[in-house]
Amino acid sequence: MAKKRNSASQAAVWVLLGLLIVALMGFGATSFVGNNSAVASVGDREITIQDYQNALQAQLGQFARQFGGTVPPMLLPLVQQQAMQQLISVAAMENEAEMAGISAGDDNVRDELLTIPNFQGVDGEFDREGYAFELRRANLSETEFETQLRADISRRLLTNAVTSGAQTPDALAEALLLYANEARAITWTVLAEADLETPIDDPSDEELTAFWEDNPDTFMLPQTRRITYAWLTPEMVAETIEATDEDLQALYEESSALYNQPERRLLERLVFSSQEEAEAAAAAIEAEEQSFDDVVASRDLTLADIDLGDVARDALGDLGEAIFAMEGPGVIGPLETDLGPALFRMNGILPAQSVSFDEARPELLAAFRAEAAENAVSSRIEEADDLLAGGATIEDLADGTELELGQIDYVQGSAEAIAALPEFRQAALSAEEGDFPEILLANNGTIFALRLDEVIEPRVEPFEEAREAVETDWRRVATVAALVEQAEGVVEEVRNLPMPDQAALEEMIDPLQLLPGSEDDEADAADAEESTPDADERFQTETGLVRTDTLPDTPTGFVETIYEMEAGDVRIVEGATAAYIVRLDAVTAPDLSEGDGAEDLETLQTQLSASVGLDILQAFATAVQNDAGITINEAARNAVHTGLGGHGGM
Repeated sequence: MAKKRNSASQAAVWVLLGLLIVALMGFGATSFVGNNSAVASVGDREITIQDYQNALQAQLGQFARQFGGTVPPMLLPLVQQQAMQQLISVAAMENEAEMAGISAGDDNVRDELLTIPNFQGVDGEFDREGYAFELRRANLSETEFETQLRADISRRLLTNAVTSGAQTPDALAEALLLYANEARAITWTVLAEADLETPIDDPSDEELTAFWEDNPDTFMLPQTRRITYAWLTPEMVAETIEATDEDLQALYEESSALYNQPERRLLERLVFSSQEEAEAAAAAIEAEEQSFDDVVASRDLTLADIDLGDVARDALGDLGEAIFAMEGPGVIGPLETDLGPALFRMNGILPAQSVSFDEARPELLAAFRAEAAENAVSSRIEEADDLLAGGATIEDLADGTELELGQIDYVQGSAEAIAALPEFRQAALSAEEGDFPEILLANNGTIFALRLDEVIEPRVEPFEEAREAVETDWRRVATVAALVEQAEGVVEEVRNLPMPDQAALEEMIDPLQLLPGSEDDEADAADAEESTPDADERFQTETGLVRTDTLPDTPTGFVETIYEMEAGDVRIVEGATAAYIVRLDAVTAPDLSEGDGAEDLETLQTQLSASVGLDILQAFATAVQNDAGITINEAARNAVHTGLGGHGGM
């Protein structure tokens, strides 16, 4: 388990370093290609139009995948800015490396070249013909590519030199781990209203009035906007709409695919690159050496990636006969598809269904009326607009049209009646007294107009109106006060309870708690929070508590209070409706000198140093950019933007 945690933490470090390199090193050796026209220059390094086009297309591809294939227009400036900044960072570092006399030798270039996967053959060795082919496809000569590769290596040498000395004091990592993972063992209990020895007497009017006066913030009413409105919803007119059998029959025929569906299969399709690979997977599944799910996972895919949903026979073409011959769930294949040989898993059979016109009639009538009602409501917009433009009030609008008059004291967050419409809530909050009413259309087809009559500022709710809430809160406060007083008599009893055995106290939390979480960490934390019953069943003991833990059914700040206590201390913690008595039994620091603790300390030190290195590198990159001087040719940039218009979301 420790090895898994260490590997996970080391992986996090490499991910951090990888992001660092991507952020500041650009797109690698193949990014600088093409013509000599520059969109920018950093010192003596130029960024060509082709460089910028490549960077933009790469950024657009990333954003397009994130947003489902289309980059929203509002994000295009951000895409352009990120692409240019990456290129500037690369150029600045290369310029600085050249000025510092840092250069990669021929052996370094050769060694780097041999490790590039795109230039390797099926045997994993460097493929001279594949190398030439890839360069031709990228419109690069060998000299151009190797020159840029040399610059990339030099830039990395400079980067390593800048970050290699980034170290944080060992004491910092140790202090952070100790702070985060110093564990607590406690004994505690809770006193609730049912535990009261003497019930709370009913309050007098004088007590309630005094409580109301002493706690005005508790009974404060929010700002209220008094609004008069007129509205018409599709539901208001739906019942008045008549539909003939011909109307409903036409709708039934339009919806034939909904009411009449052929037999279907729930399918998943796993495509392979070769027949041999597909046959090997099928054989492993048949021999029960692997499950279908195992094969999917081994391809770094999820079931969502291969799910075809429910598929009719006609949609499968020539494959339909074989798949529909299956009488129950199972795996079939490999079968040849347009994408290559594939295994299919059939998970279920959906029988054909047919709903007659008479059976569907109620649903068809409701759908017809809903659509017709929405159209009918929208047809009233022009008439209502004309009335308002002619000086009609909201009341006149309701008298002269089908719109219904209403009034609401709107409080932000209300969602009843007309306030259920987001469009009304937005209009209610933005309205000003004296505004000219206008017809607004909601997404559900409702039309409405409103007038702000008055804004009532926050105020204390009058006592008579708030009396019920005042009495409820008074009783709660009085109950907690009585429970706290009663708890005072239990403190000594808790202090004198026997301490938990040493074995329980040693169930401390994993020192890796501070580091990025894993499933193992979460399981350890859950185990550590298990309760051990005390000899007195009224009390519970908890071991292995750390600062980030929470205990169910305890008030906010309960664990923080424990960390303010010394071993042996007993405190009463006041909750919203109960009193809690807690004794701190033991404080245990994690052992960072050996085993998991030592590994966790080393991992955190690495992470902290990497973080410092990233900060140093970012500062250095900014400094070299400022020293080198940056010139941007906006005309050339705009020409690139225009040239990419309509492509990749530009």
